[in-house]
Amino acid sequence: MLGDKGGALPLASLNHISVVCRSLVRSLDFYQNVLGFLPVRRPGSFDFDGAWLFNYGIGIHLLQSEDPENMPKKREINPKDNHISFQCESLALVEKQLKEMGIPYIQSGVEEGGIYVDQLFFHDPDGFMIEICNCDNLPVISLSGEPIMACKRVSLIPQPQQQQPPQQQQQQQHQESCA
Repeated sequence: MLGDKGGALPLASLNHISVVCRSLVRSLDFYQNVLGFLPVRRPGSFDFDGAWLFNYGIGIHLLQSEDPENMPKKREINPKDNHISFQCESLALVEKQLKEMGIPYIQSGVEEGGIYVDQLFFHDPDGFMIEICNCDNLPVISLSGEPIMACKRVSLIPQPQQQQPPQQQQQQQHQESCA
């Protein structure tokens, strides 16, 4: 087993995912206007087309395919396919917006010990699966039974906040980044 070779790598966090796309323009539009990612500076030394985006504590690196015509076509929406998942506050609002944008999706759900998680699955323009859920309803518990501290929502898009005393604001900022 690999674990017998000295332990896991000393990692800190997930930095980004890379997505190869048929059309950089279409993918930029999708990741910005559907998922709310913001373009960020990309090193000018790259000799291939692409774009970097960031939000929610993660980067998305879009890479223009060298052979877009031979990329695999979209398949049916399958929750058991490779995907990235995002938390949301209101699945009903997300579903309404997906309908308004004409983006096909499927609904799914998970129940564990009386706790329910609702999920929506859809594709980006190139068939990469996206999940939107309220997965933080389900606590992350190690197999030994200990709760695991999970990072909460991080967004570059300012969220409206009510006026609170400074101490409570500091507590809320910490809770929003990591619980």
